[in-house]
Amino acid sequence: MRVIDTVSEMQQQANLWRREGLIIGFVPTMGYLHEGHLALMRCAKERSDRVVVSVFVNPTQFAPGEDFERYPRDLDRDLGLMASVGVDVVFAPSVEDMYPEGYQTYVEVEKVTRPLCGAKRPGHFRGVTTVVAKLFHIVKPHVAVFGEKDYQQLLTIRRMVRDLAMDVKIVGHSIVREPDGLAMSSRNVYLSPEERTQARLLSQALAEAARLVQAGERDGSVLVSAVQRILAQGPSIRIDYAELRDAETLEEMVALDRPGVLALAAYVGGARLIDNAVLHP
Repeated sequence: MRVIDTVSEMQQQANLWRREGLIIGFVPTMGYLHEGHLALMRCAKERSDRVVVSVFVNPTQFAPGEDFERYPRDLDRDLGLMASVGVDVVFAPSVEDMYPEGYQTYVEVEKVTRPLCGAKRPGHFRGVTTVVAKLFHIVKPHVAVFGEKDYQQLLTIRRMVRDLAMDVKIVGHSIVREPDGLAMSSRNVYLSPEERTQARLLSQALAEAARLVQAGERDGSVLVSAVQRILAQGPSIRIDYAELRDAETLEEMVALDRPGVLALAAYVGGARLIDNAVLHP
């Protein structure tokens, strides 16, 4: 496994592989890896000849006051995990190389980024789409794998790729969960033991909504209320949002008359966690 830390060297390696006719798979990450990330890498490995994983905590997707400075980082640990799944290249650039002095160019996707995390974290998705567009130009992948836990991000990247005719296939991977149902996240490390126990309520709330749908419930307000009621059982939980949205456009849904996503974000102690469930009528 090779570690590359400059944009120019990564582009040279990508060009070489493409000239050799090799398929490049790519998984962008911010590091502090867990089994969910490794599942994305295995997925990329199945679909390509060479796998690149980026490790870059992207400053432009953090708003002032968010956790950019304290976001967990441990590259040595990450390298061991990536080697265990057979990653070919780790791309770990510096902020200065990704955003050189005078940087002023951004990529922005409009409608799909407005609700949910886009409304709660202004500027977040502009940072995400900009860095992913840059990484696509640097790594030059044929296939890129993203987790469905970040559902709005996945839809946003797909829209960007479609709108800008980027020649890369976007693959979504199902949410990877802990045995008790909690969606795997690098931010789970922020949770105290008591908060970790309460965090299970996020997946339990979504499971209750899915159960109601299976029983015939279609009223969006009933489904959202069921989620809110279960989350209210956690004294350390503060709901940021819980909403039923169209699974493709993220437009508001009053009733589940087409595929929808019940998306939620909640603060558990000081950790902001997200989760979702795609629901079918």
